[in-house]
Amino acid sequence: MADDVAGAVRTREAKAVRRADQARNRERIVAAAREVFAVRGTGAPMDLITRTAGVGSATLYRHFPDRDTLVHGVCLDVADRISERGRAALDEEADPFEALRRFAVGAVEEGIGALCLMLPDHLWVDDAELHAARRRVDAVAEELVRRAQRAGRMRRDVGVGDVMVALSQLARPLPEGVGADIERLTERHVRLFLAGLELPGGDGLPDGGLGRPGAELPGRPATLEDLRR
Repeated sequence: MADDVAGAVRTREAKAVRRADQARNRERIVAAAREVFAVRGTGAPMDLITRTAGVGSATLYRHFPDRDTLVHGVCLDVADRISERGRAALDEEADPFEALRRFAVGAVEEGIGALCLMLPDHLWVDDAELHAARRRVDAVAEELVRRAQRAGRMRRDVGVGDVMVALSQLARPLPEGVGADIERLTERHVRLFLAGLELPGGDGLPDGGLGRPGAELPGRPATLEDLRR
């Protein structure tokens, strides 16, 4: 009887170890794919991803049977990370514009431009998971912008669509071989963009955030609906 109990315990422990190993391998593959796709695009060689992750091809295809499945998984991961960072900024930052700044820097670090906007259109069709993930990102971005504008900390002639387009463009990688500290330059340019949106605590009137009274933007603020058309 005691031997049976001990054997059952060992079996459960072995299964738990295997599940933990599988989870770690999946995380390594997703992290490697995010890194490779950000530089080489979603058509990058799969063997480059396995080498970067330090796993074999069989392990990769056990978790992700084909390229579309891997791209799908990576984009879900990126979207979840971005929305989680945005929610944390909303909960933890007293200054609404600092919360927006934290979200913007985090979204770029997570690869909002290099990955999710490169997702092939056919993967968006009728995919409930991806639509839900995008809605979570949209919702947190809208709330961050709304709070900053209500507090008079952000110019009101800018829409959340403007912010998301700018972040996606700023996050796109430079061509391979460009000799520059890309991460440092990207964060610098994100902060420069944000400086153009920030107001020191006034009434939210458009002044460019750079001390130029009356500097107006052409057109109208972009909404998220504009981006989905």
